[in-house]
Amino acid sequence: MATSANIALPQHHEPTLTVGSLPFKSPSVNFTELLPIPTNATQYAQLSSTLVLNPAFITQDFDLLRFDAAAYDQLPRSNLILHPSTNNLDHETEHEEQTVHSPSPAYSNFLISSPYNNPGHHLDLSSPHLTTPSRLFALALTALKPTRTDYATAPYTSALNFDSVLPVLRGLVAKENVQWPEISFYIVIFRSKLKPNIDNDYLYKLDYESQREACESGGLLKYWFGKTDTERRNLATCFWHSREDAWKGGLGPWHVKARAAGHELYESIVFSTHRFTILEGATGFKFEEWKEQGRDG
Repeated sequence: MATSANIALPQHHEPTLTVGSLPFKSPSVNFTELLPIPTNATQYAQLSSTLVLNPAFITQDFDLLRFDAAAYDQLPRSNLILHPSTNNLDHETEHEEQTVHSPSPAYSNFLISSPYNNPGHHLDLSSPHLTTPSRLFALALTALKPTRTDYATAPYTSALNFDSVLPVLRGLVAKENVQWPEISFYIVIFRSKLKPNIDNDYLYKLDYESQREACESGGLLKYWFGKTDTERRNLATCFWHSREDAWKGGLGPWHVKARAAGHELYESIVFSTHRFTILEGATGFKFEEWKEQGRDG
């Protein structure tokens, strides 16, 4: 588990952290039992980071997507990862590989990248805009969920289960048979406190439409938000392919409406930007305040 100094609200800057190889802490599913690359892996390697189970087969339940990492079920053969007790695993594995090799309506390029499992709200994994590291990180982020009930105020790196996300990423890197260089991603964090008795339907509409606009940039790898606590505080966060994508993703009319409604809906909201650097080999990560430097990756 990453260590971090406590964060007092409202505080703009998160601390800078360097985290080494992280121990696996098992959530409700086993994220480490990724199946080995098949012998005839060439075609599979081309498809596996762009094809996932069709979102129509995954729940649309908010709580399951936010708190149980339900989007992780989209990863190919995740049914075997979650339920590896089959009596004929070799047979099932062979059948599943054949299915992935032969794209069908059961598979899709669209990844559930937020609690909104609806058309227009998915990440297109086939987009030429995305690099292989961004695609693999987006796939690994399907495992993201909170580790503690006080995530709204807890230090960011201990509020979310990065110690489960990184093993998933390492497994995907191995399956793809690629090298993972040290590479950085652009992270946005929102820590908020709602006013009492707000129009929750309007808040939902603003968030829903803003997330759809953000997806149109093609670089929103993950959007996660929790539930407000007893003091109406919450945490939300976005993982972006690049800072440029984040800028483009916030230009739409619904983002303008959401910013204009801030004083109406929020007692306070603290917005901060950060550099999330995954170390070579995906063995750990660094988390620090965003500062402009040479282009990453």
